[in-house]
Amino acid sequence: MTNKKDVRGPVILECTSCLQTGGNKILIGISRYITQKNRHNTPNRLELKKFCRRCYKHTIHVEIKK
Repeated sequence: MTNKKDVRGPVILECTSCLQTGGNKILIGISRYITQKNRHNTPNRLELKKFCRRCYKHTIHVEIKK
């Protein structure tokens, strides 16, 4: 039997326009979404247009590594 957990797993999407520089720190991505994707059908990083609660507009959210 195949392990179905390996095929469809959770991914985290992060807003690309929520970059903030403050002094020495870089605060990346306040707006995050959690979704699932099929790793066989979509091997590349996922990019979706979602609503950012921080920017108050629709922006592109990309998949980040865990």
